[in-house]
Parts: sequence; C-alpha cells; structure tokens
Amino acid sequence: MNKGVYAALISIILAQALKIPLHFFKAGKWKPDLFFQTGGMPSSHSAGVSSLTTFVALKRGIPSIDFALSLIYGLIVMYDAQGIRRQTGELTLKVNDMEELVDKIHHKESVAFKQKTPAKLKEMLGHEPEEVVGGAVFGMMVGAICYIFSKKR
Repeated sequence: MNKGVYAALISIILAQALKIPLHFFKAGKWKPDLFFQTGGMPSSHSAGVSSLTTFVALKRGIPSIDFALSLIYGLIVMYDAQGIRRQTGELTLKVNDMEELVDKIHHKESVAFKQKTPAKLKEMLGHEPEEVVGGAVFGMMVGAICYIFSKKR
C-alpha cells in the first residue's frame, strides 16, 4: 500500500484514540466508545487529510500536482467537518429537544394514540474550529514523522 495512505490511516487512528484521554482530562469521564464516534478533539478528518498533505509535500514537493490535489481536497474536508457537519449536529440537538418541548406544551392533554418514541439522533457530528485546527496540526506532525521513517537510509 502507498506510504501516504499509511500516514493518513495512522493519523486517523491515533486522533480517534487521543479523543479518549482528552475527554477524560476535560470531563473526568472515561468513554472508550469515543474511538468509534465522530466529532470531538482532535478532528480525525483533519488529521487524516493534513497528514496525507504533509507527507505528499515532503515526498513530492509543494509545486507538485499531487500536493495541490491533496491540499484542496483536505481544505474541503476540513471546511465540511467544521461547517456543514457542525451545523447538522446543532440542528440535531434542537430536534432531540423537541419531544421534551412538546411534552411541556401538552402536559395536560391526553393523546388518543400511542406513538413509538424514535431513537435520539446522533448529536456529535461535526467539529468546532479549534478541533479542526487541532486535528490539522496533529496530522501534520504525524505526516512528517511518517515521512521521516519512510525515507530509505
């Protein structure tokens, strides 16, 4: 497999693993399931694409078309991670709170039919800008380390 792909995958896996201790130090709760969830610090999306872009820049050079493609792709992914996906997560928070609001409004009325309560939607979808930046910086470090170790001696 391509060494740049290895760098990106290593960065993604390490970023996901890093979310667990960072959450523990921030919230005091140990949540190993964060490894399999989206959102949070650092952004594994940003880490993966910035690791690949850094690896390509060091291997092929900044003037290369490979670097240009990787950079533009990475910027789009990072913009999406903190933009559209974050907005979707905020909308999901509001949708999940609607059931509670409706119950408060109609607490005295009885409803003639029974409705199954839908499962709550996943709320942590996107990233705060600092999580994207944190992932990007982490990815650049991993990409540079992977490049150093991949050089033939």
